[in-house]
Amino acid sequence: MSTVSTVNGGISFWYADQGTPPAREPLPGDTTADVCIVGGGYTGLWTAYYLKKAVPFLNITVLEARFCGYGASGRNGGWLYNGIAGRDRYAKLHGHDAAVRLQQAMNETVDEVVRVAAEENIDADIHRGGVLEVAYTPAQLARLKDFHSVEIAFGETDRVLRGARETCERVNVTGAVGSTWTPHGARLHPVKLVKGLAATVEALGVTIHESTPVTEIKPKHAHTPYGTVRAPYVLRCTEGFTANLKGQRRTWLPMNSSMIVTEPLPQSVWDTIGWDGRETLGDMAHAYMYAQRTADDRIALGGRGVPYRFGSATDNDGRTRPATVEALREILVRFFPTTAGARIDHAWSGVLGVPRDWCATVTLDRSTGLGWAGGYVGSGVATTNLAARTLRDLIQQDSGQSGPTELTELPWVGHKVRRWEPEPFRWIGVHGMYAAYRAADRRELTSPRAGTDPVAKVADRLAGRH
Repeated sequence: MSTVSTVNGGISFWYADQGTPPAREPLPGDTTADVCIVGGGYTGLWTAYYLKKAVPFLNITVLEARFCGYGASGRNGGWLYNGIAGRDRYAKLHGHDAAVRLQQAMNETVDEVVRVAAEENIDADIHRGGVLEVAYTPAQLARLKDFHSVEIAFGETDRVLRGARETCERVNVTGAVGSTWTPHGARLHPVKLVKGLAATVEALGVTIHESTPVTEIKPKHAHTPYGTVRAPYVLRCTEGFTANLKGQRRTWLPMNSSMIVTEPLPQSVWDTIGWDGRETLGDMAHAYMYAQRTADDRIALGGRGVPYRFGSATDNDGRTRPATVEALREILVRFFPTTAGARIDHAWSGVLGVPRDWCATVTLDRSTGLGWAGGYVGSGVATTNLAARTLRDLIQQDSGQSGPTELTELPWVGHKVRRWEPEPFRWIGVHGMYAAYRAADRRELTSPRAGTDPVAKVADRLAGRH
């Protein structure tokens, strides 16, 4: 299929659908605040929301380099679900019960986002269909069964394991041999959520300055080309763009993820696919895919293209290589052959933050007033909300307004991890890792073996994921 008619880049389809918001004024000069939040994505906006709700008199300033939702918050796959990066490692470090508490908090976070969106009249096309993850090779089915058992052990007793026929009755994925489903998930429109959230926090009295890149964060200072914001608390909420800050080049690796979206599909195609429950859809491949059925009956589907740019360079416009667009289209057609003639309306890319041990974290350094949250490794639509509520509780605890809470005692709070290797080692490592994963996926597609390809196991160990 030709991709000549496909819009490539332009931030994302979600912004093409909604339009970019009117520009907010940049920082006019030096100023002060009680809390300065660097980053106008989900983490920063949710943090501003919960802090302002808890302490209405707080003077909160949000600084955003471009406009709110320009990064991953405006480019993701719209998966509001209960996954959190690093849970298994936290179980090893802090015990199984601590990790169960973290998982329970994530389950509740899905409910919390839905609740706040309704309470604040944010129409984000939220549909609670849960999360369906499918297997279509013997090796994937073995991993899926192991994954299902582990999730049950971490307290997801409402998770369901389905066979081939039951899976295809829900979503007719060609060749599916099984699936696992959890109710703790929903589909949403990422930009509708971020725009609604930004408008909500402004209405509460939070100041947002856009087109204001922060070049350096120091204790009680956020420096920009237009002036400095001084505040007792400065919170870094920059996820995949963290590498742009002075001294943070190797803190989190900016991993690229790419997406395509089809034209609205006719009812005849949906009659063959099903997907009436509008579950978010993923698979058990090593280089996995993620997808949703949008409110206007498109399929939005994503996966890894070029996983990493040398020197932790970050994407701007979202333009995606034609080869990546074609690779994602091939996944789409393999899953749903009746989409073979469908037009791909838009392709785009964005960056997400990956710590060296693949563990999401939230921290407040009480000696400096510096805080941060992120490293969500692609699970940020819900995790940002939990991170924001945790930052709120940490600040209230530090300022003497409250004591420890259930959230401040979760095992991801204060977690420390070493920095990524210098170049060219991290470029070689990341590209080698994903080359190994893609090769493993290709072999598993044609192999009758139920075991995971050995190359993928080696790649997991080298990446620090296990």
